[in-house]
Amino acid sequence: MKIEYLKQGNYLIPNLKLKENDSLNFGKYGYLRLEYLKKYKKALYQTLLMKGELTNHLISINNECSIRLKILMDNYIKNDEKLSEKSKEINQFEWVKLMNNYKICAEEIILKELIYI
Repeated sequence: MKIEYLKQGNYLIPNLKLKENDSLNFGKYGYLRLEYLKKYKKALYQTLLMKGELTNHLISINNECSIRLKILMDNYIKNDEKLSEKSKEINQFEWVKLMNNYKICAEEIILKELIYI
């Protein structure tokens, strides 16, 4: 793999770009992971970028997080009787409030466990 460099001032900057076919949809968690890597894990970000593994990494993180969110939400729904279909019909606002609360809790868990590792 040959790396091209651009001269900016007295510095040579590597001209690194994602390939056209790498512009896949990373999803919410993939983009969060990308921003985290750029900001806090620059060496890992540059390594993944140069090896061409960044896209696969972001897609796998997004898939893992989506699966984990589904598992957490299913457990919350199964263990809380206030989230049943009967409860949903009786008091929709309470049901929506609880679902939003559980989703926020699940996303916080995911962000701490999987995104920022």
